[in-house]
Amino acid sequence: MPFINAKVSAAISQEQEKQLKERLGQAITAIPRKSEQWLMIGFQDNYHLYFRGDNSQPSAFIEVQIYGNSNPPAFDKLTGEITRIFNDILKITSDHIYIKYSPTSDWGWNGSNF
Repeated sequence: MPFINAKVSAAISQEQEKQLKERLGQAITAIPRKSEQWLMIGFQDNYHLYFRGDNSQPSAFIEVQIYGNSNPPAFDKLTGEITRIFNDILKITSDHIYIKYSPTSDWGWNGSNF
């Protein structure tokens, strides 16, 4: 039950959104027992982001919410994948991307909690 929410300062075309969705669906497998089958993704493009007091270069803030425990080695691997994906597709450099991980033991779906 992962959720990836990406806020990016650049515009995202429909084709780019499709590419991001597909590649993030593959990348989530860096975390054991996570797959695209349960992945939900949200995109907010043209988001007003300032990094180091400046907004002249594209930036991204990405939240990865995970049902389960923290897994720093898997999160590290996923960070590398996410930064490559956003650089390849949207040309956002890795030094302009923040990624926040939020593992939780409380997750609801289909009218009840796990």
